[in-house]
Amino acid sequence: MKKFAKILLACFCLLLVAAAMLLGYSEWTVSDARHYTYDDVDAVPYNRVALVLGTSKYLIGGSSNHYFKYRIKAAAELYNNGKVDYILVSGDNATVQYNEPRQMRRALIQAGIPAKVIYSDYAGFRTLDSIVRAKEVFGQAHFTVVSQAFHNERAIFIARHFGIEAVGFNAKDPSAYQGIKTRVREVFARLMGLLDLYVLDKGPKFLGEPIVIGGPTPCQALSTIGASQPCLPIPPVAHKPPLAPAASTATATSAATATDAALTASSTMSTSAATASKEADTAKAAAAASAALSTGPATSGAAPASTP
Repeated sequence: MKKFAKILLACFCLLLVAAAMLLGYSEWTVSDARHYTYDDVDAVPYNRVALVLGTSKYLIGGSSNHYFKYRIKAAAELYNNGKVDYILVSGDNATVQYNEPRQMRRALIQAGIPAKVIYSDYAGFRTLDSIVRAKEVFGQAHFTVVSQAFHNERAIFIARHFGIEAVGFNAKDPSAYQGIKTRVREVFARLMGLLDLYVLDKGPKFLGEPIVIGGPTPCQALSTIGASQPCLPIPPVAHKPPLAPAASTATATSAATATDAALTASSTMSTSAATASKEADTAKAAAAASAALSTGPATSGAAPASTP
């Protein structure tokens, strides 16, 4: 019995060592992506789109989530400094009551960002989903990720794995007390990220129809799950006003006049042709009569003289 207990203890210790090695390897591998992150907005290279990774606006107890607050501030800073032209907010939209993209969109508008430059991805259930969908659905092969530094490292690691040239702008970190749970969770999230990419070969839960950032999109309900994109109502296309009655009458009169002129011209041409034909016939008859007169005397002179 003691021998069996020792074997179990040895196996447990081996598992702990293996887990610790895997966690250490994932931490080291993912952290290497920090070379693509920036703390100073002036050093961030220009990208057309910033991808803001989602989080809840409020914590479970109802207090403000500083992760959310600082990401919104960082995204607005990028836009106001001309580092991006559009902002794509991506997050979870599991229920009507819980809608991360809608919260981020509203917060950005309150921060002074024009609504027309904000696009929403309602199927960003995980970091992997947000990154891959930014390329496959929204057509962005390079963009700037906005989140805290530890999250940016994992996001950029995933992006580079899928051939996306992403960089990160690091939002401010909350206090250590508020962020301790998130940091512990991040250690295991990095390990799961490696398993998703190299073992399980996972992809996004949803893809959907392509959405062109910068182009018109049909308006959808904000609570729609998946790839639907809410937008401001597109103004109706201006149609040319119908012609006024006077203009229509003038047009009809002109058409009638043109038709009458064409008929008159056709009649004139027919009359001229008939007259010409009659004149030709008269000329032929006159010529025939003249020929007959000139032929008569000549014939009488030719008759033989009578014998006395």
